[in-house]
Amino acid sequence: MADTDLPPAAATPAADGAPLGTHVPPGTLMERMGIELQEVSAERAVGTMPVAGNVQPYGLLHGGASAVLAETLGSYAANAHAGPDRRAVGIELSCTHHRSATEGVVTGTATAVHLGGRVATYDVVVSDPRGRRVCSARLTCMLIDARPA
Repeated sequence: MADTDLPPAAATPAADGAPLGTHVPPGTLMERMGIELQEVSAERAVGTMPVAGNVQPYGLLHGGASAVLAETLGSYAANAHAGPDRRAVGIELSCTHHRSATEGVVTGTATAVHLGGRVATYDVVVSDPRGRRVCSARLTCMLIDARPA
């Protein structure tokens, strides 16, 4: 996809003009995976995702699902940092998977590491229902000028 074809940023207003905040847009991967946002700010974002429906063939939470949760939370926080005239686009994501989750809901917490003028970086911890670390991730987003649709 060319830069000129980028979709609107998550921090831009919804079709009705209201800021998205913790709203999950319909028809997105977030909706499909059951991600719910509890808190979003430039410094921190918190959200949950059910294990059911997001497992690999052996019944364990799919590592890619943890990555989706991590990138979603970091991207929402980075878009809050970017402000209304810019958007954040992920440029690097790394994940380390520590243990499996087989049931319940996992919680992700993205915490700002660097909030710069052009780049924002977040550490994201995904925990199981007992509070044990399932995944550690780091997301870096580039902040670019928003283009009118």
